[in-house]
Amino acid sequence: MTTTLLYDGSLNGLMTAIFTIYDRKIKLPIIALDSRTQNDLFEGTELIITDPDKAQRVWKRFISLCNDEDSHRVYCAYLSEIIGIENTIYDYLKMTFTAQKAPPDAYANSTVLKITQAAKMVGREKQRMETSVHFQWIDKEIYYALIEPDFNVLPLIARHFKNHYADEKWVIYDLKRNFGISYNLKTVQEIQIDFTQARGQRDILTTEYLENSSPVVASGSFRTSKLRSTNSRQTNYKDLWNQYFKSTHIKSRNNLKLHLHYVSERDWKYLNDKV
Repeated sequence: MTTTLLYDGSLNGLMTAIFTIYDRKIKLPIIALDSRTQNDLFEGTELIITDPDKAQRVWKRFISLCNDEDSHRVYCAYLSEIIGIENTIYDYLKMTFTAQKAPPDAYANSTVLKITQAAKMVGREKQRMETSVHFQWIDKEIYYALIEPDFNVLPLIARHFKNHYADEKWVIYDLKRNFGISYNLKTVQEIQIDFTQARGQRDILTTEYLENSSPVVASGSFRTSKLRSTNSRQTNYKDLWNQYFKSTHIKSRNNLKLHLHYVSERDWKYLNDKV
């Protein structure tokens, strides 16, 4: 009989589930997100409680048997959030543990092929986000950008924006996954914003840091802090830019094909001049 292990969606949770499989010698395991399964646990299903220590034991063992490229490929595959990728990652780790080395790039192997394809899709989305994020300047001299990437690439693009915007405070928020990253001129932190007011897709709320909030260690390399909505007057840079754009724009020189080449149409909703 198969045993379905429900985990919380985090990488630590996934590694804990894999630890449980080996620790209890489960022969026919299926790993699934608890949010994609009925809340009532039925026979052959159990909830995995994330244990960072157990997760680290699995991950450290894995990276000791492979190179950085192999481990990064698996991490990117995890970030793809493709349904069932958890079991593909388990199969990949199982092959690595059995052979005492990462499986070769033999695309005839379905597990290797799925991991590679997922990682490539995430890599392309990472590159797209690094070139298509558009910031707006709001109160407290913070640059703010909203995104909705196809895959969870925020952990991958943090270094790029930290290096390229090292002298500015900024926030990049993933609306689809309801979390973001912020940079305070020193470190990158994982944040979550409580949108207490109704907002449209293109609206940007004014935000400020809660200075007294104590940070909590989160999964991955980020720390968690909170942002809140404020009632202060939003800056008018958006209106100023729209006025400048309208005054300099020459409709007769529109080149839609070139425009689409540089900026995907699905990102237009975050451009001031497209609002």
